[in-house]
Amino acid sequence: MAQPKVIVNLYPVLPAKDEADRAARRPLGRESALYQRVIHEMTDIVKAADELGAWGVSTIEHHLHSEGYEVSPNPGVLNAYWASQVKNARLGALGYVIGTRDPIRVAEEMAILDHLTQGKYFAGFARGYQKRWTSILGQYTDLQATVSDGSEDDRANREIFEERVDQILTCWTEESVAFEGKYYQAPYPYETGVEGFPATDVARRLGSPNEIDENGAVRRVSVVPAPFQQPHPPVFTAVSGSIESIGFCSDRGIVPVYFTGLDGMVEMAHHYVDRGKERGRNYRLGERQCVVRWPHFAQNDAEARRILAERDEEFYRNHYGAFFPALIEGATDMVQRMLDTGLFPIGTVEDQVAYWQALLDRVPCEFLCLIWHYAQAPKQTVIDELELFMTQVLPKLDVPDFPDWGQDTPRGPQ
Repeated sequence: MAQPKVIVNLYPVLPAKDEADRAARRPLGRESALYQRVIHEMTDIVKAADELGAWGVSTIEHHLHSEGYEVSPNPGVLNAYWASQVKNARLGALGYVIGTRDPIRVAEEMAILDHLTQGKYFAGFARGYQKRWTSILGQYTDLQATVSDGSEDDRANREIFEERVDQILTCWTEESVAFEGKYYQAPYPYETGVEGFPATDVARRLGSPNEIDENGAVRRVSVVPAPFQQPHPPVFTAVSGSIESIGFCSDRGIVPVYFTGLDGMVEMAHHYVDRGKERGRNYRLGERQCVVRWPHFAQNDAEARRILAERDEEFYRNHYGAFFPALIEGATDMVQRMLDTGLFPIGTVEDQVAYWQALLDRVPCEFLCLIWHYAQAPKQTVIDELELFMTQVLPKLDVPDFPDWGQDTPRGPQ
């Protein structure tokens, strides 16, 4: 048996005393001095996670948060900086909203990060659910945000996502590539290739084979550098309830990151295993599975309610509630509604051990992704609670000793 691998997911929630204070200082997301303090204090949390033995530290991609709730527009820059600050922790993002990005650029950027971390990088992709910014940054593919509702926008969003993830995997695993995708082509224009490239003779002699056709057009391209890890870094993707996403992940050995309740996760984790068997892959239940939770420590119910009210309630009500109205619909006591979701384990060390072991008894997840709404939750509070989790809770949790990453990992889309 082994302990689950802990990922600490960080994104600055610029702090305010309450919603009235946030309104009085609007737009808080542009308060430069506050961001300066928060972004550097976040490095202290990254270092602490590394010293405490976390498997990984990640961040997210979201843009245009004038309210200050998720001020994390560039995960790659943070990962590159953090690479100079840690010794053992892996670094990554959960994840890049891939429909708004060029897949070749992402493949290149992540390969460089894999080298900067000397093979301690993990990739993460997401479909995008925040329309304010996905519609703008994704305008070249007419990307629309989705909450997995089965609509036409949801279908198109999935098509773009799956096409680009497969293209990135191919960039990492093939010496040269040519993409005739519905949403992205390379070389471009695909029908003729790139004509008029002056260095065709050099590319023929020194580049990858078959880049240049008999007429001197660029017909394939070689995406460099190749990743440090082979066949590629571990890949994660955020899911919130779509069974189709689980099939896509299982076929490619991608780790689904569950932002869901326990019953839904159990169903999807079993589907991951069953789908693998259909494709000749023998996953064990819990292998390549990652569950997300927002933990806190408290000595009694009154303290638990106060902590949630101070650190999480405004974010839950105004942010999660806006995108997923069912989370708050009909709630007269928002803190109680948060507790009822089961997503915010809070209590003593003994309560935390009982909560997590009950969860792992149903799905022995290889990865636990822990989120504190830093910096609404202060830096030292996050470090202290993380230390409690790593030293007093995690040692009492058991999951199977799953294979190291890289074993039984497909080389690109299957």
